[in-house]
Amino acid sequence: MNELITMTAADLSAAVAAGEVSAAEVTAAHLDRIASVDERVRAFLHVAADDALARAREIDRDRAAGEPLGPLAGVPVAVKDLFTTVGMPTTCGSKILQGWRPPYESTITRRLRDAGAILIGKTNMDEFAMGSSTENSGYGPSRNPWDLAKVPGGSSGGSAAAVAAYEAPLALGTDTGGSIRQPAAVCGIVGTKPTYGGSSRYGVVAFASSLDTPGPFGRTVLDTALLHEAMSGYDPMDSTSIDAPAPPVVEAARHGDVSGMRIGVVTEFSGDGYQPGVMARFTEAVELLESLGAKVTEISCPHFRYALPAYYLIAPSEVSSNLARFDGMRYGLRAERPGGGSAEEVMALSRAAGFGPEVKRRIMLGTYALSSGYYDAYYGKAQQVRTLVIRDFDAAFGQVDVLVSPVTPTTAFPIGERADDPMAMYLADLCTIPTDLAGNAAIAVPCGLADEDGLPAGLQVMAPPLADDRLYRVAAAVEAAFTDRWGHPLLAEAKGLV
Repeated sequence: MNELITMTAADLSAAVAAGEVSAAEVTAAHLDRIASVDERVRAFLHVAADDALARAREIDRDRAAGEPLGPLAGVPVAVKDLFTTVGMPTTCGSKILQGWRPPYESTITRRLRDAGAILIGKTNMDEFAMGSSTENSGYGPSRNPWDLAKVPGGSSGGSAAAVAAYEAPLALGTDTGGSIRQPAAVCGIVGTKPTYGGSSRYGVVAFASSLDTPGPFGRTVLDTALLHEAMSGYDPMDSTSIDAPAPPVVEAARHGDVSGMRIGVVTEFSGDGYQPGVMARFTEAVELLESLGAKVTEISCPHFRYALPAYYLIAPSEVSSNLARFDGMRYGLRAERPGGGSAEEVMALSRAAGFGPEVKRRIMLGTYALSSGYYDAYYGKAQQVRTLVIRDFDAAFGQVDVLVSPVTPTTAFPIGERADDPMAMYLADLCTIPTDLAGNAAIAVPCGLADEDGLPAGLQVMAPPLADDRLYRVAAAVEAAFTDRWGHPLLAEAKGLV
């Protein structure tokens, strides 16, 4: 295997800047890796080989001419296929947008281009980001590089799988109910949900507008922080963007230290339904933090147990509104009977043909929850629960600096195992949903392998809004301690692929 694909993003950008390796060589090595393994992993929906190599050669010319390079110069980045990208398709994993090429660029992908990153392709995902396994993609499931019979998580499963399989050192995802942290955990990599409003949603096709949060994936904490910092900052094109300085996440990742930090263990995230090996690794991680000088205490957040049902009323309600634009009349798939038909018939046929079962399920749930006579009983009550979850966080952060929990109750499950059981699928996001409802920040960092199956388990760290740097302090300390003790088992040595 080419050593360039195993280098960290931090080392790659430094090597390109120093002229030790060319951006074209780095890009070609990753394109070769994609060609070698992606037929099995199926992380990508579109590989932008020609554009990526052309951009890499531009960076090499700039370096040769003495031009200043961006912080991610020459580093390939895989992009979840709901960020609009000029020159590449954006399908959102849905047949209803098959082949659609947007006429505008998302703020985040533009910022990454400006930072010198090479956008190497678009990754597979659950359709319109609705799912926890990437099985809901209109183009077939992605596979977990640790075990190709298992899911890579979702909805950003393609991005997580690409990073875990060494097809890209960095990737973009979005987190609405856990769609960065859960796939990061089951693929053995790092993934962050930034503070809501800390990363721009402009050009990110909406699932649930009050929840959607773009964020980074990486194989190391520092790499993830570098991408986090490059993509963050105020954007006047996004009405929910926070006009405040981005937290110093890179500095925190370089100097991970938990000495004196107050860490709260969420008592509600344990018990029945949690895989013993996942809980064993989580307990060990907490003990490790305590040995590093953190002050650990148990914290009860009693309304977290209601977050899952509240989420599955709020998110589908916003889906019902946001996906009304996909009607077969303006762009994307258009289905109609021979000889034409009324606008209503075209809309009905296009949506029936273009949307998959999970998207249809959530549209119907949301439309029902918002309907006359049910709005207050369902959507209104769910928003009241959301307020109680926020109050639980506020009370907790009055006592501790960060909260910790498992990322997800189990390791990666077999493809198809939960396909016919939506409730079992939804439970994969049990630990991650409260953070999305509250809008604060969270990170998933690997904490070892579960005894039962040898698959990765993850530690979730949660911080108050705009305290994203605290996440990286804790994650970097955990990563460094694992490296010192066991030679870095956190980096995925994907079974059968690496």
